[in-house]
Amino acid sequence: MKPLQDKVAIVTGVSSPVGIGAAIARRLAGSGARLLLAADAPPDPIAKECAGLLGDAKAIVPLTADLADPAAVEAMVAEAEKRFGRIDMLVNNAAVRINRPFGAFTAAEFDQAVAVNLRAPFLASQAVLPSMRRQGGGRIVHVASQLGSVAYQTRTIYGMTKAALIHLAKSMALELAPQNIQVNTVSPGPVATQPILDRQADQPEESARRMAYVPMGRFGRPDEIGEVVHWLLTTDASFLTGADLIVDGGYTIH
Repeated sequence: MKPLQDKVAIVTGVSSPVGIGAAIARRLAGSGARLLLAADAPPDPIAKECAGLLGDAKAIVPLTADLADPAAVEAMVAEAEKRFGRIDMLVNNAAVRINRPFGAFTAAEFDQAVAVNLRAPFLASQAVLPSMRRQGGGRIVHVASQLGSVAYQTRTIYGMTKAALIHLAKSMALELAPQNIQVNTVSPGPVATQPILDRQADQPEESARRMAYVPMGRFGRPDEIGEVVHWLLTTDASFLTGADLIVDGGYTIH
């Protein structure tokens, strides 16, 4: 029996085939989980991959949703309940990154980043609680960033929202632990997703400067983050909650 057989997970931010959300979805499907995959663009190709890994097309539900809209967040959770009748796991991975020097951000950009990076995980986490409570527990993972712990130029709003997300996980873990709901955060460092790959091509000097921060001398792979998320959702280490696992090749240790 696979570790996540008969379990149901919602994974957000599954829009890019080379993204962290897609890597998480593939890893969970390979372990037997039924999935609702949400993205701001149709995640059908990734859903098809996951269906092949799981061997059941009906057990993978792709959903196009603008998670900046609170109603879309509520509808996403309701759809998972409708399709599967339960929710065991929630992975809040969706995020927007707006890179500008401090002083050049607009109020609209601030609002968009907060809406997607912080408000959506907050609302989705609240919405899954009734299902998890009925089942006697569940697991929630927020995908934050090492920039929630250290600063980097032009990343003020992104880092701010990720730092708040890490705190949200701690607050949730404190209150939900008696209900057997574990809440943890994974904070990736620079990972070779599409924006990083584009930057390597368009801004090689900036990309090299960023890589110089990483003691391992390379950017991470999306599947390496997916593996850590999978571990948090399957581990028997049930005393683990409120933790922030930084997966950054050593970026934040110096």
